[in-house]
Formats: sequence, structure tokens, C-alpha cells
Amino acid sequence: MHEPIFSLEVFPPKRDAPVGTIYDTLDGLEGLMPDFISVTYGTGRRSDRTATARIAKTIHTEYGIPAVAHLTAQYADREVIDQALDMFDDAGVAAVLALRGDSVEGREPAGVFEHASDLAAYIRSRRPNLSIYGACYPETHPEAASPEEDMENLRIKVDSGVDHLVSQLFYDNADFLDFLDRARAAGIQVPIEAGIMPITNEGQVRHMSEVCKARIPAAVESILDRWGDDRASLREAGIIYASQQIADLVAHGVDGIHLYSMNHSGVTRRIWHNVRHLFRQVGAKEEPVSSQK
Repeated sequence: MHEPIFSLEVFPPKRDAPVGTIYDTLDGLEGLMPDFISVTYGTGRRSDRTATARIAKTIHTEYGIPAVAHLTAQYADREVIDQALDMFDDAGVAAVLALRGDSVEGREPAGVFEHASDLAAYIRSRRPNLSIYGACYPETHPEAASPEEDMENLRIKVDSGVDHLVSQLFYDNADFLDFLDRARAAGIQVPIEAGIMPITNEGQVRHMSEVCKARIPAAVESILDRWGDDRASLREAGIIYASQQIADLVAHGVDGIHLYSMNHSGVTRRIWHNVRHLFRQVGAKEEPVSSQK
């Protein structure tokens, strides 16, 4: 049986937040040694490219962990993408996660890359040897007319050059496992990591579930109803729930787990402490788990 991979996502600090907060997060994750850390990207402004590249370089050079840089398509032209790829080359990124990106009210798309598959094809033409990651939606992309259409679009994305998929969040493993079966039946054979977002804030869970059209199952509703107003208890319940999700998914033989850290190193460390023996992590250290950042 294959060994599942374990990866994390972090994001640059908001524009009005101190830059150093991301380094506090990375310091808090030191010793976990995930297979890679992905760094999110904004809507395509130069500051987004610079921040993503800078953090990716730090992850790669100072922490010795492969970095995957997100890159969004909707508001970019070819020159912007070329500039971003040059920055990522200099940062030593291991792969690019090609995304369409969220829409911004009042901002007009560039009209060059309408879909993530268009961006993936362009990156493949410019960087033939670069690994290209893509996103997938276990419960169907919100804008897809049907699960069948969404799966066909995903197949096009893979055919365009994507060689690794990371799923959007979900809270019922049955939804991901059903999606995985359908993807394999459709001929999609690239690795597909399950994206796990820990429950730490009721408002965040409900907002993200609405944006992604991800179902909130009865078990999660019970957690939110019981501890939604008690942040500390909700965090503890969320750590347990995410750990149980991961254990079940690994037991089902998934390719890997991509944990959305939300820059909460303490929560991430607690979850890793619970599940670390389910993964083969060469060189990983047995670190204390008391950090609550």
C-alpha cells in the first residue's frame, strides 16, 4: 500500500497586518516537516506575487521544505504570469497551484485566462518541467451545471498539464470518497489530496461552506450548536473532528491530506500530533504540541 503524503497551506498576512506574523506561523510549524507547504495568492496584484514568492523562498531555503506557490488566472495577462513565474523560479518553488481565482466586485477580468485549465496549459508551455497542481471540488464546483460537467472540466484541467490535485474543504468524508471514485472512473489518475479545514470559528465554517457550497453534516452542526459561542471548546472539538477525518481518510487509502492551517500553528501542531504516526515522515521531529498560536 502507498504512503499518503501530508501537506499544509499558509497565506501571506493581510495588507494591514505586520509582515512578521507569517514568520511566527512558520516558526510555529517548524519540525513538522510536511511533504510541501503551499502559499496562497491574491487576485493578481504585484504585491500578491511578491509576498507569495518571498514566503515560498523562505519556506524552501530557511525551513528546507518544498514550497508550492498559488497563482490565479482571472485578472492576469501573459506578461503578469511570466513575471510571476520568474519570481517563483528565483524563489525555488517546487510547483505552482494554478487557480482561476475569486471574482472581485468592480474589477474587470483580463479575459486571457478564463479557466484554471487555460492557465495550466500556458504554464506547461512556458515551464515544461514544472509541476502544476490544481484544485477540485468534492461536492461539485459552485458554478458547474452538474457533477458530470464539473468532472469533465476537471479532466480537461488534468489534460492541460495539471499533475496533482488538491481538494476544496469538505466535512463529510463520504462526499470526498464518492468524488474520488467518480474521478477515477472518469480516467483521472493523478494524485488527489483531501483538503481538510479544521473547525475553529463558527462564522468561518458557515461562510466557507456557503462560498464553496460544501455541506455541513449533522455531526458538524451539533458541534457548532454546542460550542459555537465558546471559542476554546470549539477549537478543541474541531481538532478532534479534523483528526478523525484524517484517520478515516488514511484508512481508506487516500493519496494524501492537505491541511488548511489558516496560519494557526497551534491547531495544526495538535492535529499533526494526533495523526503523525499514520504518515511516513522521514526526518520529522517529535516536537512538543503545547503551542497555541
